[in-house]
Amino acid sequence: MLEERGNPVLGKSMFTLSVKIRFSSAHSLREYPGKCANIHGHTFTAECMIRGNQLDSQGMLIDFHALEDMVEKITDEFDHRLINDHPSFTEEGLNPTAENLAFYIYKKLSEILKEKGPTISVHEVRVWESDDAYASYREE
Repeated sequence: MLEERGNPVLGKSMFTLSVKIRFSSAHSLREYPGKCANIHGHTFTAECMIRGNQLDSQGMLIDFHALEDMVEKITDEFDHRLINDHPSFTEEGLNPTAENLAFYIYKKLSEILKEKGPTISVHEVRVWESDDAYASYREE
């Protein structure tokens, strides 16, 4: 069975990996007509899914710990900080919503993975504000 799969896998077959990293941050939503316009905090969860069609010699797309380290490098920019003060949310004028956090993390993780080669890409990033609510970003 494994011989049929081969390495690399051809066609549209894909492997996906996902890691979750938690970080605590505060933010206030600009021009929001409610309580979230005030500074408040969350323990966010960044769930990052990557994909690729080529496994390494150990049968892995990428080591989970390596992926965790990459995502943590990005989320550390926000951990125990006011997201509104981050350059991307001040200089670029992004409102610090879960949607924009997902977009930011996706783009940064894409840049990091490009250095690893063309066989792995970001599939989707979800940013959870609570156990019941998340926003996601992916490119088709």
